[in-house]
Amino acid sequence: MRFSDKFGMAWSSLTKRKLRTFLTILGVMIGIASIVIMMGLGEGLRLQTMEMIEEYGGIRTVEVREGSGQNTTSDAGNAATGDITQYKLTDATLSEIEQMPHVESVYPVLEFQAEMEAGKYRYSVWGGKAMPLDVLTNMSWEFADGAWPAEDDELQFVYGNLVLQDFQDSRGNNIYWNTGRLPDVDLMTSRIYTIFDTESYYTSKQKATDSGVAVSSADGQTNDTAKPPSPPKKYRIPTAGVLAGDTGDYKEYSWGVYCDIEALKKTYKKAFKNRAIPGQPLRKNGKPYPELFYSSLMVIADDVANVETIQQEIGEMGYQTNSNSEWIRQAEQQSRSQQAMLGGIGAVSLLVAAIGIANTMMMSIYERTKEIGIMKVLGCGLIDIQQLFLAEAGLIGLVGGAAGLLVSVLICLVINKITGMTTAMIPMWLYPVSIVFAVIVSMLAGYAPSKRAMSLSALDAIRSN
Repeated sequence: MRFSDKFGMAWSSLTKRKLRTFLTILGVMIGIASIVIMMGLGEGLRLQTMEMIEEYGGIRTVEVREGSGQNTTSDAGNAATGDITQYKLTDATLSEIEQMPHVESVYPVLEFQAEMEAGKYRYSVWGGKAMPLDVLTNMSWEFADGAWPAEDDELQFVYGNLVLQDFQDSRGNNIYWNTGRLPDVDLMTSRIYTIFDTESYYTSKQKATDSGVAVSSADGQTNDTAKPPSPPKKYRIPTAGVLAGDTGDYKEYSWGVYCDIEALKKTYKKAFKNRAIPGQPLRKNGKPYPELFYSSLMVIADDVANVETIQQEIGEMGYQTNSNSEWIRQAEQQSRSQQAMLGGIGAVSLLVAAIGIANTMMMSIYERTKEIGIMKVLGCGLIDIQQLFLAEAGLIGLVGGAAGLLVSVLICLVINKITGMTTAMIPMWLYPVSIVFAVIVSMLAGYAPSKRAMSLSALDAIRSN
């Protein structure tokens, strides 16, 4: 018997008993829809977790900071030579890491300090970040006002949405955390002056306070002629933009001040010339090094699977490394456990549907006993008879699985529409797998009834009513 004949006979048999077939298919549809929706919810949760990890540093990013050489065998030699720049981060370090396998790109980060004055308000910048302009412009950060500066522009700052909360008046008590009101400063238009030489700034402030104390001389006269040192130079740095977010909206960039690293280097050359830059190391003679040392390097792996390998190799070079690989691994394990649990819950519905299929097929055999006997008498093989009933079960699984998949897609779309985010996400591999799974389960459920059909006696079958 040809396969097309078996398929045609199976379809004809199912359509003769429309209500029973519909109810059986409905059971398979509900079972498959339950599994797909549950696994879609698990996948949606995994994607949300990955997006959160990406927002807090990236899933393919390795942060490299200067080390002490503790992971290298040459540590004793470096200690003997006293080369404190051995594990500092320079352009040479960047180039070396960039040549490593599986490294997609590397960019430097230079953290800077500064004091800002806007009228009577002051703001201390601790850990401002300067990065290459192309890296900044590729950030998916939204602006409330302004934008990133253009290439070759003079130094301009971009402020996080919560920076204004830390501006305080000269007395230090009229601040947002005491009053709940933001200071009267417009980051885009107010005249904000920046002092990069923070060490001289604090020194001049302290000496000004000390010199303001009157001292009595031996003849009883008050000596108040001491003058404070001149304060460091102030720079009028324009504001390029302010990032989006209200006073209660915290994001990764909310407290930061950002700028182009090349523009900051040029400003540093003007501001310090041959003097020490705050945060940069000094030689033994107290003079600065001719080059700037970066605060960190951000290494982007070509694939998430290679993050730990890159991190280990850089660590063996003697540098400190940090990544979200452990967080990612835990998130993946948790996601797999959740998907297995949710899929198991949905599988209960499919199990019930499988019992329904077995019952439907068994009833079909009892009703078609004489038909089976006639087929045997006419010379139809036992395997052909078994395959005929397996084809009926497979058709039930195919139609029910396709309908269940369609229903699950629609339900997931509704869930995402209601929640306003990707709460449920059906992986692409689950589309074919769910239908194949439904067909296999249905055929397994129909296997026992098909064996029953094979074992019927032809003569007994013909004599039966």
